[in-house]
Amino acid sequence: MPTARRTLILALLLVAAGSLIFTTGAAVIDGDADTVADGDLAVQPADGPNGRYAFLNDDEIAIDVSASNPNIEDPSFEGVNVGATGTIDDVFTITYTGDEYAHVWIGYPTESVTFVADGDSIEGEANNVTLATNQTVTVGLALDTRGAAVGAQLGADEFTINATLAESEETGAMGASTQRAGGGPTTTVTSPSADHREFVASDVDRGGSVQFVADGMHLGGDNVTLDGIDLEGVENEHVELDAEGSADVFENGSAVTAPTTPRSMAYLALEHDFAPDAVDAMTIRFSADRDHLNSTDTDPENVTLYRQTDSGNWTETDASAVADDAVRMRGLSKDRVHFRSTTKEFSTFAVAERVPRFDVTETALDPPAVDPGEEATVRATLRNGGGAAGERTVALTADGEPVASETVALAPNETATVGLADRFETPGEYDFAVAGADAGTLLVGDPTGDDGGAGGQDAGTGTGSVTDGDADGTGDGPGESAEGPTEEPAGVDLAELGGLLALVALALAGTALLRRTALS
Repeated sequence: MPTARRTLILALLLVAAGSLIFTTGAAVIDGDADTVADGDLAVQPADGPNGRYAFLNDDEIAIDVSASNPNIEDPSFEGVNVGATGTIDDVFTITYTGDEYAHVWIGYPTESVTFVADGDSIEGEANNVTLATNQTVTVGLALDTRGAAVGAQLGADEFTINATLAESEETGAMGASTQRAGGGPTTTVTSPSADHREFVASDVDRGGSVQFVADGMHLGGDNVTLDGIDLEGVENEHVELDAEGSADVFENGSAVTAPTTPRSMAYLALEHDFAPDAVDAMTIRFSADRDHLNSTDTDPENVTLYRQTDSGNWTETDASAVADDAVRMRGLSKDRVHFRSTTKEFSTFAVAERVPRFDVTETALDPPAVDPGEEATVRATLRNGGGAAGERTVALTADGEPVASETVALAPNETATVGLADRFETPGEYDFAVAGADAGTLLVGDPTGDDGGAGGQDAGTGTGSVTDGDADGTGDGPGESAEGPTEEPAGVDLAELGGLLALVALALAGTALLRRTALS
């Protein structure tokens, strides 16, 4: 790619220049800076004592480790010692202010001076660092003066800063950025991949705070991202934090579970090098794509965060959406919904949605038996055991087929009773269920399919006596069928009945005669 160069006519060691093959963005850098590549790269002296070796000369960054440096007031300072090796850390910073990821590296054709970031060379495209919007890399110098002559200039008098736009598939292997707030700690964010960040903070004041910028680390792809982590009440001078995201459960991990059955959206695993009580509180800043929430019918008010305890259980830490006014004031993306959740403990977290959960707690069938065409009603008690209000259409099924339904709206922990009714013309037994829960069996007419209806067997069968009110659905009545009286088991025909009457008459006559004889 074409590269611009600038050369100073002073006894300076190095001069910065550079260009980009793309142009967008506006610098958000405080103070003066050498803006390179149409403003997409801003180069400034670093904060700290070694930043004095870099300065702006006519709005161009210059690096001078010699007595000619106007920032060095010590008259005895002459330059770098001969026959030595060493590193000068944190000399200047490069901040990328474009809209997309960029690969940045330094070109410098000499072996005596190497430009480094976090101890590693950033010379040549193969050693580039990848910067996101407003990310910064702090650059130092590694020196090797062995074999150099006293009084000679070390290295060439110019270097180049190069940048190319990172392809979308390359942003999975992003680089590192180091920032130092005025008087605050120095923070370094390394991005091994799109879903992984390594946070390091040093020079932290006791009881101070640290803000790590994650710049959209993927949790659930780019639908749910980690924007940053803030630590409060930090007791250690140096802290390290490792963050990893996943749309699914981590290997050897467990899915988020709770009595309210939340729906998982993404997972975040955090590892740290400090004791849990060395930090008073941690705020996790994350966001979700607004279109994704709409497409999944997710209400931002129901988005929350769960933390996994040491025992493996999940507890809700709660999360709140950032108000629209705050989004505008902070310059946050309006295409995303931004959330904050504060906790005092570190572990694995799950971004989840509170959802309603309708449970059938009780059912009653009345009556349990009907004639064909008569109405039967099932009353069902429903409870919302989920974490969000909701509305559900509850269906009554008979032998698996829907026959009635009703829509119910319930707040969390609220209950309601509904009545679901239908009529059945065909005799038989029907198994009822409400939302899959057993609701009893309904008997309609004669289950055997005989025309005798609910009364039982045909007249004249001579089957003997019956019991009153059988409840097992056999159809036996209390003593007579629908067709007429039931024949007695010891029946007598008419001829036999006439003879019997004649015998009774003779017996009565004989009794009367005996009585008259006794009286005479």
